Amino acid sequence: MIYLIIGDSVKSYFINEAIDKAINDYISSRDKEDSILYNSFLVVVIRMLINIYGELDIINPFQVKNEESFDNNLMKYGATLEQITEFKRLFDGFYTIDKKNDNAIKREVNPYFIEVQKLLIDLFTLKRVNFGLTASDSKEFFDLLYTPGTSNVLRLSYNYLNAQDNIYEVAEYFKEAYATKAKVKEEDKKDLFSFDVYRLFNYSIADISKMSGEEITKLNNEIYESFDISSNALNKEYLLNEKIKALKSPKNPITTGNGYVDILLVMSIIVTTLMVIVIFGTIVI
Repeated sequence: MIYLIIGDSVKSYFINEAIDKAINDYISSRDKEDSILYNSFLVVVIRMLINIYGELDIINPFQVKNEESFDNNLMKYGATLEQITEFKRLFDGFYTIDKKNDNAIKREVNPYFIEVQKLLIDLFTLKRVNFGLTASDSKEFFDLLYTPGTSNVLRLSYNYLNAQDNIYEVAEYFKEAYATKAKVKEEDKKDLFSFDVYRLFNYSIADISKMSGEEITKLNNEIYESFDISSNALNKEYLLNEKIKALKSPKNPITTGNGYVDILLVMSIIVTTLMVIVIFGTIVI
């Protein structure tokens, strides 16, 4: 929380003035999608964050004025606290210069315009790489960026106005980040068994999701070894499935899953068998 002293009064902001104004502007304009305010840079940044994290993760911390909750939500896909702190600094830097330009005869080049978008691309990429995104989410995020390819005329014009050196810089950064991160992710591909197999060895879904591709491969080989299956066998997956089936289908079907009930069941079978023998013996004699 930041407090700004104005004369004898104190005005408080959620995190900083830029984020406070951006979220307030978003809330007041989200039902007016064609408005200038809804397509202003401050609001579009909030829309990008919502694309990545969802509206509740952005709006709820603001409403309860909980900066720590806001930071934690932005870190949930793998971002560091340093990245989130840098985002807040860059965003506030953009707004400071943008306010000066509103009343200036000659506009000052705002370097934060590009830097804020690059950091947002990094946050977006972390989610795509670590948790996956639908094609429509990716398309929506890219269209929100200030590039010559955006479908919105206001964002298109604003990009030409602010990205004077290279109007393609943000688009190029997105393309490079997307390709690089996707390649890294492919190298860490996880070859997973059914989660039922891992549960037999007391591994939860949460445990498995935190493991790298290399760690999963090591665990898989240990599971093969525990069933006396060679990790080099061509039909190792089939052999493992057969072992699991056998483990789940015990040879003795006389069981209810309750030890006490099982004892009574076996005793009743024994008594019934003895009665049959006695009756059969009496008939024969």
